[in-house]
Amino acid sequence: MQKDYKGKSSNLIIKIVLAILSILTILPLLYLISVSFSTNAGIVKYGYTLIPRDFTLEGYKFIFKVPKPIITGYLVTITVTILGTALGLILSSSLAYVMSRRDYRYSRFTSLFVFFTMLFNGGLVPTYMLMTKFFHVQNTIWALIIPYSISPWFTMIMKGFMQTLPFEIVESAKIDGAGEFKTFIRIILPVARPAIATVGLFYAFAYWNDWWLAMLYIDKESLIPLQFLLYRTLSNLSYMLNNMSSLLNVNIGNIPSESVRMGMAVLAAGPMLILFPFFQKHFVKGLTVGSVKG
Repeated sequence: MQKDYKGKSSNLIIKIVLAILSILTILPLLYLISVSFSTNAGIVKYGYTLIPRDFTLEGYKFIFKVPKPIITGYLVTITVTILGTALGLILSSSLAYVMSRRDYRYSRFTSLFVFFTMLFNGGLVPTYMLMTKFFHVQNTIWALIIPYSISPWFTMIMKGFMQTLPFEIVESAKIDGAGEFKTFIRIILPVARPAIATVGLFYAFAYWNDWWLAMLYIDKESLIPLQFLLYRTLSNLSYMLNNMSSLLNVNIGNIPSESVRMGMAVLAAGPMLILFPFFQKHFVKGLTVGSVKG
């Protein structure tokens, strides 16, 4: 009886702690959304509040005055995320399957080679030269996809999950006459759905949130992704606020600077926040199982 009481007390404490952590995690997002609907005067007067005191859509009106860059940024980001995630899953799952096979003689060497690239990489200058002088993908959409197309960390997560699968299913497939490719596609991948969902979500986050590759390789306005558009907008807005008043004698108080910043952040992060709950079950399962073995 006493043990049951202690167990219930421990569970209650854990739930309370997790609830507090969840609230602390959600609060910044709620403040972000609230400020995006607040006026500059209201922010100065009341500070950041969970509910906007002076509700306004001026920030979003300012952002969508010229909607074409936003729409283009969304289209580019969605395209890059879909293509990049699909390519990343194909490459990572294939390599992870090879490393997880017990009958592969060079499994340890291959795993060591992949792990080594997690510690050391070629550096920025060689990577830039490879992308521009060898692949010639500058100012193409592939410049936003190829550099992140395979991640050693995501591959190791996938390998950890595949190592937990019984090797007998591969042997059974061989007895039934299935080749390596058919075994991988028809047997391994369906069983590895939790790991695929987890790694796929990681890849999607990486591609969706990236602005660095666009800054390095993209000059065309038609290929500017959403996150780089956000970065450039915030930089230009800061420049305007710092220089417009003194150089052009313009009243910067009419520019909803804070709500524009937060509104752009909401537009950039919103789709991923909506998508994540649908993958949460697979995400937790795949990450937990994949962390058991490296």
